[in-house]
Amino acid sequence: MDKDVRAGAGTGPSPSAFAYVAFRLYWTARFLNGFATQIVSVAVGWQIYDETRDPFLLGLVGLVQFAPALVFVLVTGSVADRYNRRAVMALCIALEALTVATLAAFWMLHDASGPGHPVWPVFVILTFFGVARAFLTPALQSLVANLVPREVFANAVAWNSSSMQASFTVGPAVGGLLYGLSHLAAYGVAFVLFATAVVLVALIPKPEQHTTSEPRTIESMLAGVRYILSNPVVLGAISLDLFAVLLGGATALLPVFARDILEVGPWGLGLLRSAAGVGALVMVFWLVRNPIQNHAGKIMFAGVAVYGLAIIVFGLSTTLWLSIPALFVMGAADMISVNIRSTLIQLATPDEVRGRVTAVNSVAIGASNEVGEFRAGTMAGFIGAVPAVVIGGAGTLIITGLWTRLFPQLYARRKLT
Repeated sequence: MDKDVRAGAGTGPSPSAFAYVAFRLYWTARFLNGFATQIVSVAVGWQIYDETRDPFLLGLVGLVQFAPALVFVLVTGSVADRYNRRAVMALCIALEALTVATLAAFWMLHDASGPGHPVWPVFVILTFFGVARAFLTPALQSLVANLVPREVFANAVAWNSSSMQASFTVGPAVGGLLYGLSHLAAYGVAFVLFATAVVLVALIPKPEQHTTSEPRTIESMLAGVRYILSNPVVLGAISLDLFAVLLGGATALLPVFARDILEVGPWGLGLLRSAAGVGALVMVFWLVRNPIQNHAGKIMFAGVAVYGLAIIVFGLSTTLWLSIPALFVMGAADMISVNIRSTLIQLATPDEVRGRVTAVNSVAIGASNEVGEFRAGTMAGFIGAVPAVVIGGAGTLIITGLWTRLFPQLYARRKLT
């Protein structure tokens, strides 16, 4: 099939992914989905901590959302390779909308019944939210390669990062403001955004996709794992992000810092949650105009090291106006790693196994984020929030130095393509 017809552009190839109507619809749907997810994250995190004052439960919020991705890792990638990725994406976002409506209903009943009632049903609902995200991620990330020509893909990766980071930037701030009005307002807006995203996905022109016809066996499900283990550059990139962010993750503890250390309210939590996203978004736009042409490996490792240093500064800060710049730098540095890793993995992977490779990568990302938040919450429960964050940042620096030795091919990598 002609690549312009596949992309839905109707004109000759363009260096910009936004020249393709399919990508514009996809990008907008991805942004709205991420925007809504961030609103839900702020609302749930603040509500849980407001009800319990238990930082351990903040870590558990992330863990129950990550667990389905780990449990179904061999299935989610196969679904993205075997079935229409656009349809899978739409169904998963619709399930996210349903779980948000269920969360709103639970809190309405909880408020009506008065204080002292358990909050454990929230974690059951969030588990279903995690199931939706587990199946969504491989389909969503793999679909973009079917929407634009190969020579435009690096540009599409950068713009995809802008979608993710724009949602990280706007979502938490809006979520904090909406929660300040009413937690039901936050859930209601999130529901509308999810529903709109479903409609936009349905409007994406049917893309060309090389689906797999392999029998459903354990061996075929493990194809993504085999590919990653056979490629030291991809393995190094995924594992570096996994361990660096797992140790350095501090997002789950932001409600603790906002309430107990910096002494700001929901609006301050929204600013803290947005700061890293703003930094990442600024870096995305810089990368769109100045793509990485050389020394990709060294730049990636430098970004991870700066990420770890910024975490340490944030952990030691006692003022909002130092914490926000630290998180800004952290987000910008992390985006360098995200951009390099995403481009390397997607361009090097055949379309028929891209979903399975992406599923494994998404579990690694989920482990670094969700399990990292659980790690932070657990450590904070034992030794306090500040030591938990500072020790995590130091661990990220150690991992960065160790990985230069373990994966010299990645460190020496010059080009992304």
